[in-house]
Amino acid sequence: MDGLSPWETREVEDMVRVKVKLVGIDQVAMCPVVVVTDMDERHFLPIMVGPAEANAIAMELEGIKPPRPLTHDLMRDLLSKLDAQVDRVVISDLRDETYYGCIVLKTVTGKVEVDARPSDAIALALRTQSPIFVSEAVANQAMIADREAAGGETSADSHDEEAEEFRRFLADLTPDDFRRNLQ
Repeated sequence: MDGLSPWETREVEDMVRVKVKLVGIDQVAMCPVVVVTDMDERHFLPIMVGPAEANAIAMELEGIKPPRPLTHDLMRDLLSKLDAQVDRVVISDLRDETYYGCIVLKTVTGKVEVDARPSDAIALALRTQSPIFVSEAVANQAMIADREAAGGETSADSHDEEAEEFRRFLADLTPDDFRRNLQ
């Protein structure tokens, strides 16, 4: 593989493209969470994130432009000045209940992969209009099927009380919840 990481050589066909659905507060853990869904919104993946990253993602989703660049705006601007572009971001691994991510950049010397927390990678992807992917392994391990979108209850969902509780939490969220809890 000539020293290239698996993400530099792997095709996106081996991954699930996702989009950010919402940012909110997990009422059980009282932690910010970003929820990504597949493009058909049939499966979702909740990811606990830090308050600053949740706010950065929420601000971009809501089109709020800060008076001065935030960290992810700075990252976008630095990449632009260095003639590099975000090719994609990948939520690449899940180990010990921690998600791992990477940012794949297109540079003048070729593609470069940068290790990143998924929250930072997502915030940057939103600012650069870059695609977000979840590795097939993470998708198979952690994405939750939306019963309503799938047309009924699956056997895995019927035994997953935590997933059901999270679905109830998501159903009750409003945009005001994000503003109130992220400020």
